Amino acid sequence: MEFYRSAVGKKWVMGVTGIALLGFVLAHMIGNLKVYLGDGQLDSYAHFLRELLYPLLPKTVTLWLMRTGLVIAFLLHIHAAASLTLLNRRANTAYRGPRDLAVASYASRTMRWSGVIVAVFLLWHLADLTWGVTPMAPEGWTAGAVEANLAASLSRGGVAVLYIVANLLLGVHIYHGAWSLFQSLGLAHPSYNRWRRRFAQAFSAVIVIGNVSIPIAVWTGWVG
Repeated sequence: MEFYRSAVGKKWVMGVTGIALLGFVLAHMIGNLKVYLGDGQLDSYAHFLRELLYPLLPKTVTLWLMRTGLVIAFLLHIHAAASLTLLNRRANTAYRGPRDLAVASYASRTMRWSGVIVAVFLLWHLADLTWGVTPMAPEGWTAGAVEANLAASLSRGGVAVLYIVANLLLGVHIYHGAWSLFQSLGLAHPSYNRWRRRFAQAFSAVIVIGNVSIPIAVWTGWVG
């Protein structure tokens, strides 16, 4: 706790939780792309997740442990970011020290706002597809019918646009996060800044293209 109270500790928490969240975003996207396979492959994948480590552990226990870990990482990430912002304002210094003008871009300047918007969208996403408490297509939401629920939701133009815009903002947030996590962990050096930037660009591009393709494909009737 004493280490976490320091700016260095908070940066480490930001970096480590950032890696965990980036890993989840990538795995989540890869899993969702199974919608292109058809034949209930997305439903089978969801069923597989609910039975991870079964019968060693009861069904859904592993999944809920993973969800709990993600929630903790998400909350720590937000708390560390907010705490660093307060520390920086008090000290009147920038979080990353002297700015690299090549990186002090729209992504870095809007990091906090994009993070807040993505967090709000995440709640909508859960309510829409996991909990089924938002208005769906006429046939309604059905527990466990992941592929049908996805098609019913994203076939509505307004919802598809919402998902596309939210994922574009997620890409902006991921780009700066993937870049800065190395610096948060003390691994930044001018000699490989170019590789950091390329990694951030490639990772965010993969996530955005993969995620955005799904609402477009469903909305246009290509899948679903």
